[in-house]
Amino acid sequence: MLANSYRNFFFPAVSGAMKSSPSRVYSVSSLTKIYAGMDSPANEAISFSVEQGVIFGLLGDNGAGKSTLVKQMANLLRPTSGVVKLYGRPVQEDPFLVPRHVGYMPQTARTLNSLTVSEALYFTAHLRGCGRRVADCERERLLHLWDLYDIRSEFCSRLSGGQQRLLQLAVAMAGQPPILILDEPTNELAPQRRRHVWENLRAENRERGTTIIFITHDAIEAEKTVQQVGIMHRGRLVALGKPSDLKKALNQQLRLTLRFQPDSPPDLPAGLRPQKLAEGHWLLLLDQDRVEAALSALDLSRIDDFQLHSATLEDLYLHYL
Repeated sequence: MLANSYRNFFFPAVSGAMKSSPSRVYSVSSLTKIYAGMDSPANEAISFSVEQGVIFGLLGDNGAGKSTLVKQMANLLRPTSGVVKLYGRPVQEDPFLVPRHVGYMPQTARTLNSLTVSEALYFTAHLRGCGRRVADCERERLLHLWDLYDIRSEFCSRLSGGQQRLLQLAVAMAGQPPILILDEPTNELAPQRRRHVWENLRAENRERGTTIIFITHDAIEAEKTVQQVGIMHRGRLVALGKPSDLKKALNQQLRLTLRFQPDSPPDLPAGLRPQKLAEGHWLLLLDQDRVEAALSALDLSRIDDFQLHSATLEDLYLHYL
């Protein structure tokens, strides 16, 4: 009886008022965070909203302020100024507002280390309002969904980095919260596991209407999943919208990538400046009326491979950085 009262106090079920509320789940207004002793803000004057059922990708290089932003959205970090609203209510007004509706996956988590994988999933589902039988079913569902069944009796502290990442994803989803906030969900995962993660998250969004907000610095990875994107640079939100809309500014240009021996780069036509992606790997954005002349001027004997196609989310990302 006492356990049920505790659970219902901290993680009551989503109310009918919340379910029938407008489609906007998050609203961020003029958000700024300045850490003590820092010369420049980690976030500055950030404003945007996230609609119900959207997969929202937050892109940016290291130190852009992405993790600081989502910690404020999860009410784990108090902003210096500005406000974050969840379902129209400031998150700081009610310490239980975020836990009732949001499953948050941080970059690192040590709070589960004293539990087994099975215990971590069961207790999280139970605390989020599931009765014992439902929590048992939820644990079994997540163990199989994330391929954790064979390590269900292992202590979380003994898992590999990739296993911990999958467990953190499962814990965020336990109890089926309507919103997920995921900080670098595929970090430390092998390519096959990354594909599995995105397949599961797309299915969660498609089948349950779950709103998913995730951080990544990999624009290529986000391209296949994201429905709305925000690009951050030096603490500011420099671009926001649907990828197709944002890419319209680049649609008059085509993407030409060149691969060559690093010690023998090709000569380029006058006026073309490549972006260096890696040693022996260049990117050029070409106006459509210059493509034929540019290709004709290249010495193909000095190029190992080239590809030409329309602009991508990665081009958009590089454009704003």
